[in-house]
Amino acid sequence: MADQKPVKWLVLILTNCLFFSIAFSAKTQFAHKTYIVQMDKSAKPESFTNHLDWYSSKVNSIVFKPENEEDGGHDQERVIYTYQNAFHGVAARLSEEEAERLQEQDGVLAIFPDTKYQLHTTRSPLFLGLEPHDSTTTVWSQRVTDHDVIVGVLDTGVWPESQSFNDTGMSPVPAYWKGACETGRGFSKHNCNKKIVGARIFYHGYEAATGKINEQTEFKSPRDQDGHGTHTAATVAGSPVRGANLLGYAHGTARGMAPGARIAAYKVCWVGGCFSSDILSAVDKAVADGVNVLSISLGGGVSAYYRDSLSIAAFGAMEMGVFVSCSAGNGGPDPVSLTNVSPWITTVGASTMDRDFPSSVKLGNGRTVTGVSLYKGRMMLSTNKQYPVVYMGDNSTSPDPSSLCLEGTLDRRVVAGKIVICDRGISPRVQKGQVVKDAGGVGMILANTAANGEELVADCHLVPAVAVGETEAKAIKHYALTSPRATATLAFLGTRTGVRPSPVVAAFSSRGPNFVSLEILKPDVVAPGVNILAAWTGALGPSSLPTDHRRVKFNILSGTSMSCPHVSGIAALLKARHPEWSPAAIKSALMTTAYVHDNTHKPLQDASAAEASTPYDHGAGHINPRKALDPGLVYDIEAQDYLEFLCTQRLTPMQLKVFTKYSNRSCKHALASPGDLNYPAISVVFPERTNVSLLTLHRTVTNVGPPVSNYHAIVSPFKGAYVKVEPRTLKFTRANQKLSYKITFTTKSRQATPEFGGLVWKDGVHRVRSPIVVVWLPPL
Repeated sequence: MADQKPVKWLVLILTNCLFFSIAFSAKTQFAHKTYIVQMDKSAKPESFTNHLDWYSSKVNSIVFKPENEEDGGHDQERVIYTYQNAFHGVAARLSEEEAERLQEQDGVLAIFPDTKYQLHTTRSPLFLGLEPHDSTTTVWSQRVTDHDVIVGVLDTGVWPESQSFNDTGMSPVPAYWKGACETGRGFSKHNCNKKIVGARIFYHGYEAATGKINEQTEFKSPRDQDGHGTHTAATVAGSPVRGANLLGYAHGTARGMAPGARIAAYKVCWVGGCFSSDILSAVDKAVADGVNVLSISLGGGVSAYYRDSLSIAAFGAMEMGVFVSCSAGNGGPDPVSLTNVSPWITTVGASTMDRDFPSSVKLGNGRTVTGVSLYKGRMMLSTNKQYPVVYMGDNSTSPDPSSLCLEGTLDRRVVAGKIVICDRGISPRVQKGQVVKDAGGVGMILANTAANGEELVADCHLVPAVAVGETEAKAIKHYALTSPRATATLAFLGTRTGVRPSPVVAAFSSRGPNFVSLEILKPDVVAPGVNILAAWTGALGPSSLPTDHRRVKFNILSGTSMSCPHVSGIAALLKARHPEWSPAAIKSALMTTAYVHDNTHKPLQDASAAEASTPYDHGAGHINPRKALDPGLVYDIEAQDYLEFLCTQRLTPMQLKVFTKYSNRSCKHALASPGDLNYPAISVVFPERTNVSLLTLHRTVTNVGPPVSNYHAIVSPFKGAYVKVEPRTLKFTRANQKLSYKITFTTKSRQATPEFGGLVWKDGVHRVRSPIVVVWLPPL
């Protein structure tokens, strides 16, 4: 009998497991999740007076009703958003089974599960040439002909009391603006003004996924307690603030890229993240409100164009004439790490400026190592005294939990009174300093690992701390591990400008190629995204840690989140100067005038490697706003052209319909290949079949410079292909005239790796440059 007891227990356990498995799968099947439902607006039956009634009826028709549930309010709770501008349909709470049933209904184009997105978290105007050192005339000099521009910023909200949002001297809000100033805890009507012209919140998708927002700990209003949204909004269009600084660092005048532009804040991100149903509703509402530019510093991975709800909404915004700028992501230096890759979105990578915040580590062996820091606090180390140094790792290459200074891994008995070496990774950089401080450490040396290379990002630490590059970090760790009495001291040297070389592509900036469509080169451009000073929330310290009780008016942040609003602001400048330009014309002007050499006149470098960056890292190059105002020629693209591109992407009629929902566009098969989209960058993809040795791409340029002008083509040589441009000369006789050319690539020897070069059209004044990438796919 004793032998049978384990058998009985095993049977009982298996039975219970099976029961719970069935119960769990049933629960999953009937559990409600948020789905975004895209509808075919044109399919509405005449029996419905409006689209919203029809959308609700569709949802209600498939809702599963338990027998004991009465009819009534239950159905109303299912629909949390309706979309009717950049996108058409609803966001609704459905079970998996209900979503599947709804997908089969007439008039339903597509269903997307709600997805979580992440934020891609004073000197830049001068560095970008917007503010000359010695001239009173600037790009910002208001001209009577300049038009009002409103930039919608989708982010964490705004801190309206910041001086960056001062509206002194601004003209009345334009009559076409239909936006609203929504109120809530900590945010009232008077918080909007002629600078912040609108403020809205979007939280239904977030609450459906995570539960109700705790209004005691979080502002359920446009007020920003994270800081990210205030920083990005001020970077786009902040008013000039003299004497801006972070604890004395980066002292100067802080101003946005387009200080004459207006800001509309759309709060889509909360403590637990940002959800696609909320982002979609914000894009939809922003287009209806009348924004000219959308700045979106967040992302959520890459999927096919027709499965990406942000891509579809951005397509709708583009059709309405709205320029959409998105961050490329912080997934670098890994290749194929980009987000937001649709050709109708301007995808922005990050680069450095010519300003840094040097600090030093002076070791007991007499060696001095240079690093960076934004530390300013009461805890100061004497530069005349040496302090014991400790590294908790067991070697200098492989980090472990102790060497990473993760919460609870440091032994106070070992680290108290010492400078602790902490490897980067896993936890936020500033949090490592807090862990050191809590364990009694007096300072920290933040060590880059192979993932970060030599790129240095300054932080506003809570303990004296210096960040150092990988090579120096290895030497310091070796010294700490091999010297029984290893010592060091840390010194903080303030702000330095005129850094060479700069700009440099940030190691964290996400990289191409764009595997959704190799023929579309991404990112489009790079812009300042390292150590950017801009306005900050009053609700959080500069390190963003809850233990940080310091309060500052400006903060220094890094990320493609910071580079995106630089481009959004420059796009606003271009739109103000050239209101007739399409979103594609603005993007073209930014790309064809971008530069690919640094301030030492050498090719742009990659911070993650001691070598030149490529168009897969920097796209067309680094933005040059002054040149972009007068590009000479633009590569224009209309909504129908983008649809023709999609028609080359092997989409089914139903998948294509998500982009043609209300315009009744259809494929005219005007493009021979996806590479024929009139994109300002040229990406040539030779297929796996080795018998294809010749490819011809077509482009059309529009003259936006002097009516009579002659352009001559110069193309760089390639090892693997001959290149021929026809015609070699373009002769324009009037403004806005369009002329076409073709560029033919003939393989002379297939290369194992991509080749990079460029095509430049020159008229003696303008240089209209397109990057070229030639790829030979390996034979099958």
